[in-house]
Amino acid sequence: MEKNISRRSFLKVLGGSAVASAPLLAGCKGAGKDESASQQEPPKGKMTYRTNHNNGDKVSILGYGMMRLPVVGKGSAREQADEAIDQEMVNREVDYAIEHGVNYFDTSPAYCQGLSERATGIALKRHDRSKYFVATKMSNFSPDTWTRQASQQMFENSLKELQVDYVDYLLLHGIGMGNDALAEFNSRYMDNGILDWLVEQKAKGRIRNLGFSYHGDIKIYDMLLKWHDEGRYHWDFVQIELNYLDWNYADEINPRNTDAVYLYGELTKRNIPAVIMEPLLGGRLVNVPDFVAAKMKEREPERSVASWALRFAGTPEGVLTVLSGMTYMEHLKDNLLSTTPLKPLTKEENAFLMEIADDIYNLKTIPCNECNYCMPCPYGIDIPGVLSHYNKCIADGNMPNRGSMDPDYRRARRAFLVGYDRSVPRLRQAAHCIGCGQCVGHCPQRIDIPKEMQRIDKFVEDLKQHESA
Repeated sequence: MEKNISRRSFLKVLGGSAVASAPLLAGCKGAGKDESASQQEPPKGKMTYRTNHNNGDKVSILGYGMMRLPVVGKGSAREQADEAIDQEMVNREVDYAIEHGVNYFDTSPAYCQGLSERATGIALKRHDRSKYFVATKMSNFSPDTWTRQASQQMFENSLKELQVDYVDYLLLHGIGMGNDALAEFNSRYMDNGILDWLVEQKAKGRIRNLGFSYHGDIKIYDMLLKWHDEGRYHWDFVQIELNYLDWNYADEINPRNTDAVYLYGELTKRNIPAVIMEPLLGGRLVNVPDFVAAKMKEREPERSVASWALRFAGTPEGVLTVLSGMTYMEHLKDNLLSTTPLKPLTKEENAFLMEIADDIYNLKTIPCNECNYCMPCPYGIDIPGVLSHYNKCIADGNMPNRGSMDPDYRRARRAFLVGYDRSVPRLRQAAHCIGCGQCVGHCPQRIDIPKEMQRIDKFVEDLKQHESA
């Protein structure tokens, strides 16, 4: 699918000022600097819904991603491994979401240190089972779970933790990941016969929709869609990463990624419903540089920065729901304001976002979404923390540059080094990376993490050695 042709097709989907069936949304990782809409109360009874043509399910365009559940202390269970999930807050947020029309809840045995399904089950059990759709995954990433028995047990345990007799949407989790993606896919799903077993569970009604989420090697994505074409396996839905930066820039930011325009195009050709993940790139598209946020605010003063990304992700036809990992109530409210109902993008607004994507791409940051799939590092390095600090300094225009004879070099140098020590403990900094490469196969963005750690460490050491230009 050629990019310029696909972009025209996308604009055609957008139409003029509205697309009745098109809505949209996504979640932010932290409160960040975009809280303008979070104090408003979203309306009830205004949620936009999409219909799954396979079975008639009317799914809310906003899907609740249960991967960043709040903990008793500050933050989410994704990052705070030692903190207990705040079940009371989870219950309150789920109640509020359902009250405002959200009916799709996405979890996994791997989320929140393995506790997301249990917390999700407790919260949802308090509601009528017919009022919500629950999605979970076959997250058999570890070789210990590659046997048929272990994978079957993972599925049975998901039903137990979620307190349900059937799963509405079941995904093969993260196909295309791993250093040898095809070998890992075969070990996880084919050699043990587990994919055929899941098809059997669907026939028994224990799974209503069977699909997969894609990360990584495009050959695996194309292979599974070829199987769909041949009738070998039928995919009821597919989960992909789609946002206005990755629409055209995913493979330019990292050659091992795939542009969303291709992923989405291949699904629409086959009429396969798309579930969208990473509409805000783990918060990167809400915590944008100040000059980018200013452009957005100038055009839409009353809308949050996040709403632009949510609307982009939800506007295309064929998108069933857009997942947002929401930790705090303000995240939920802001996303609801963007989706109750969705205001589809116009052609002019889409062109504006393509300009914004150009601005962000030209910053040349490292494409880390802080998903934490690379963690834990066996040597204790805080990989997301290191990359996040580096990216933040670039986005804020605070990168010290000796070569340019920058008169602000001393201030920027101090800010970078002091900020580095404050955000990442010294024993967890890039200097301690030995290049084992264990993290690389787990990164959905396909970042060469050891190479980036070495580069950042060299940059830091150079700053320490040179106090002035």
